[in-house]
Amino acid sequence: MKQLLYAALSLLILTQSAVADDKSDVQALLKSNLDAVISVLEDKEVDQQAKNEKVIEIVTPLFDFSLMAKLSLGKKHWTGLAKEKKDRFTELFNTLLKDTYLESLTRYTDETIAYQEPVLVKKRIYIPADLISKNNKLSMLYKFYKSKENWLIYDLEIEGVSIVKSYKKQFDHALSSGTIDDLLLDMEKPKNK
Repeated sequence: MKQLLYAALSLLILTQSAVADDKSDVQALLKSNLDAVISVLEDKEVDQQAKNEKVIEIVTPLFDFSLMAKLSLGKKHWTGLAKEKKDRFTELFNTLLKDTYLESLTRYTDETIAYQEPVLVKKRIYIPADLISKNNKLSMLYKFYKSKENWLIYDLEIEGVSIVKSYKKQFDHALSSGTIDDLLLDMEKPKNK
């Protein structure tokens, strides 16, 4: 009986250690990527187009844009779509997210990021962080899940507002009065900047 109790305790300790390692690893992954992005943004020798390309190169492996596209469209709309439309929606959604991300970065000046303790939520890891400038603090929550290969971001909350849920609400509204083809056409239109 004692051996069974020791085995159970050992397994519990090992599991807690693995979770702590995962949380540390995910936070280190996020921090190294965001530090690299900030380094690019602070480089005065590089023009904006080159900065944009470098930033996208850095952040793309960190996000699961395909899963974000699927979650944003929602099961109700995603399930019945033909593969070609799923692929086209995912491609357009990826472009939309990257453009939005780059647009927000153009406002970067000299902010710093303060990371808080990662939180395990079911099998996911959430990393709260604050983007701090002279007169402002913006709270962010990076949500990671473990894919087959590594940890990836599947959603990001800014000031408590989920990117995935925001887009889902927009897409639900568009699809309540139109078709997926209408939505795809609208997503293809160049946006005024």
